[in-house]
Amino acid sequence: MWPRERLSARRLATLLGDWRGPGARSGAADLAAGVRLLVLDGRLPAGTGLPAERELAEALGASRTMVGAALRRLRADGLVASRQGSGSWITIPGAAIPVDPPPGADLIDLARAAPGAIAGTGAALERVRAPMADMIRGHGYSEQGLPVLREQIAERYAARGLPTDPDQIVVTSGAHHAFVLVLRMLAGPGDRVLVEQPTYPNALDAIRATGAIPMPVPLTDEGWQLDDFEAALRQTAPRLAYLIVDFHNPTGLRMPAETRPRLATALRRSRTTAVIDETLIEVDLDSGEPAPPSVAAFAGDRAITLGSASKSHWGGLRLGWIRASHDQVHQLLAARNGLDLGSSVLDQLLLTDLLRTSDAALAARRVELARGRDVLAAAVTEHLPGWTFRLPRGGLSLWCRLPAPASTRLAVAARNFGVRVAPGPRFGVHGLERWMRLPYPLPPDDLREAVRRLAAAAQTVWSGSAEVGESAETVPVA
Repeated sequence: MWPRERLSARRLATLLGDWRGPGARSGAADLAAGVRLLVLDGRLPAGTGLPAERELAEALGASRTMVGAALRRLRADGLVASRQGSGSWITIPGAAIPVDPPPGADLIDLARAAPGAIAGTGAALERVRAPMADMIRGHGYSEQGLPVLREQIAERYAARGLPTDPDQIVVTSGAHHAFVLVLRMLAGPGDRVLVEQPTYPNALDAIRATGAIPMPVPLTDEGWQLDDFEAALRQTAPRLAYLIVDFHNPTGLRMPAETRPRLATALRRSRTTAVIDETLIEVDLDSGEPAPPSVAAFAGDRAITLGSASKSHWGGLRLGWIRASHDQVHQLLAARNGLDLGSSVLDQLLLTDLLRTSDAALAARRVELARGRDVLAAAVTEHLPGWTFRLPRGGLSLWCRLPAPASTRLAVAARNFGVRVAPGPRFGVHGLERWMRLPYPLPPDDLREAVRRLAAAAQTVWSGSAEVGESAETVPVA
């Protein structure tokens, strides 16, 4: 990273909170530890400029000597760098901070609907040092996942009214990896896989990579029309169905509780196994109510459930899971041997700790995401008045209808204005040129600026003056 705008002393004091250890005599060590946790939590990114020693001392009600001693500790640890005339800034051990931003640094990425690490991640990393020290005495392989993590995941299902044995859980390297494992077990070349239209793009890529054929069933503005899904199950006889029923990606829709038993009945009648992707179930921004029952509560073995920490906690953990019957778990583990031999032990220990301790941080994240959603919605309404959308009650993005079928052209043109977006057709088996997904897990100022840039790009497209460059289909989507 490059040097960012300098943080004010008052803001840093607020972030540090009650940084003094109880009864501690070494204020410098306490202050250094507080800053270290902010860095590990990602709340002080590399390159963040620090206030002058005198200003920070005044804001903290501490001596300048003590603040200087804390900074020396942080410099010795490689977490702070200083330069005569330039002050001090956050760095990372062994990493240089270039003076100028790298090429493309001003690009705002709206292609990935993924927030940063949840608050407390750095502190959790410190706490798992001891259990990790015990783990390194062993071989480190666990094809099904650490028992302690599987127990945590099973308890979360049980709390939602779906009794689950830890042996019904397989820990994977993300929900996408989980889906690939299920595809490897249940589908092959020529098999039909029922999907919603639109749907998660990487799932479509995985289906096509197996040689299977995605069979789309359109979602309406009101969501799932069960008559259409039942007809598709009867007429196409799919081998598998892939569905996102909780804060659907990209539309943000949630299937009503009363609809789920009927869907389960249709799956059983057609003998179709459904993969229910619950990656976004934790990102409930408005309801404040318990989640509806899982489809698996009604469909039994006809529903395999996928979960993930990527949208709720952090995509960098690369951890997800599968909930399935005991027989299906045995088949999944046999299929897994041809792909990998398990997920990172350190990441699993970290997620175990976070699942135990992060309820308050998750609540704070929901508030932050709801604010981002509202900021983005207001910016689109102001700067792109021809665009329409339904304000979602959860999830991470707005699914916007454009005034003309030009989503791909707009995605290409937007790159020239410093915005990366994924075009609507990326989310479907065909069509969707009138649609575009706009995620909101970015700072409010970035969201406003991104919409202003997108509006400028849209003017060139509507006027017919947009230049066509590289294909927008190459944009990575999360």
